[in-house]
Amino acid sequence: MILGWRGPVLAAALWLGAAHVAGAAEAEDRLARGRYLGEGIVACGNCHTPKTAQGEIPGRLLAGGLVVEEPGAFRAVAPNITQDVETGIGAWTDAEIAAAIRDGRRRDGSIIGAPMPIELYRGISDEDVAALVAWLRSIPPVRNVVERSTYRVPLPASYGPPVSGVAGPPENDPVARGAYLAGPLGHCIECHTPMAAGGQRDWSRTGGGGPPLHTPAGPIVPRNITPAAIGRWTNQQVMRAMSPGLSADGRRLMPPMAFDYYGRIKLADMLDIVAYLRSLKPVE
Repeated sequence: MILGWRGPVLAAALWLGAAHVAGAAEAEDRLARGRYLGEGIVACGNCHTPKTAQGEIPGRLLAGGLVVEEPGAFRAVAPNITQDVETGIGAWTDAEIAAAIRDGRRRDGSIIGAPMPIELYRGISDEDVAALVAWLRSIPPVRNVVERSTYRVPLPASYGPPVSGVAGPPENDPVARGAYLAGPLGHCIECHTPMAAGGQRDWSRTGGGGPPLHTPAGPIVPRNITPAAIGRWTNQQVMRAMSPGLSADGRRLMPPMAFDYYGRIKLADMLDIVAYLRSLKPVE
């Protein structure tokens, strides 16, 4: 009778083994997707990795400390988002990290302010936010105590109800995919869209050029990226503006655009972004 159990036991073992392999492959794919996003279009390190005039400080990936100031509005200090338990997010749950990204709420319940583009990040798909969390989990811990940001303008009580059930764009729609890449993921339109009365973005003029950004090199004005300004640019010229950061006339563009990060974007994704920019309403 004991021998009779070998078949079912073996089948169960094979099923469990296959499930483990499938689960491991899924986790590996999720991490790869998160790394591609975080080190590419989302460009987390552009704000969260400390820098000197020579570039990012080696060994300090996502350790925080970069200061972004908007006179009269805020002094934002990028937090440490490494896996350090005491000074980073190593003690946070996956759900708490996802809530910080899409809901703009820390684990202590406090609200995350600008320049983190929470209103756009609320559109990141469930699949991609899980991928970004998996990637953040892979970042080595760096102990770095960072001061809290200070705001002279009121922050919202919330950015809306907790986000869930967000699907990614259809794979066969380049404009929709480009809108997703340039919107929720890359937040390109956050900087390149003018402000309306009340301090909100004027989405009726999406891409029409943003207000000045105050940087250590002086004020930088995000340019108009609608067809009114770049309609005669070739696809190659538009992509070259994203990385390595050259205008159509060969002029060097300035940070805070994350040129090095954008250089990691796949060609197909770059072309989708171009398709989306060409679809925008021209803003003169």
